[in-house]
Amino acid sequence: QVHLVESGGGLVQAGGSLRLSCAASGVTDSGLTVGWFRQEPGKERELVTAISWENNKGSTTFYTDSVKGRFTISRENAKNTVYLQMNSLKPEDTGIYHCAASTITWTLPRMPGSFDFWGQGTQVTVSS
Repeated sequence: QVHLVESGGGLVQAGGSLRLSCAASGVTDSGLTVGWFRQEPGKERELVTAISWENNKGSTTFYTDSVKGRFTISRENAKNTVYLQMNSLKPEDTGIYHCAASTITWTLPRMPGSFDFWGQGTQVTVSS
């Protein structure tokens, strides 16, 4: 069983930066894909970015168009942690950011139903 814990959310002014962390435990050698979803009130969870995670292999990434050039996802295998660096934040980036993990590693899944494990989420609020 994989357990995910997010941290790093908060309140920031537009143009500012935040770094979110997702610490994973229970990860096996078979690898995982880890994604960050954003959820706004009354809306479905939307995949913001994802990174494949396989030991001894290079990773691939996905970014939704609205965050390309501003957000960077990275992983630190030794700490079983995935980071989301968010720069040039905009008010529309506001939401609860959930870290999620999928056992699908041969491609990057996009839909929430393809992710098996979820963190509780961390609030990101960007003021204008």
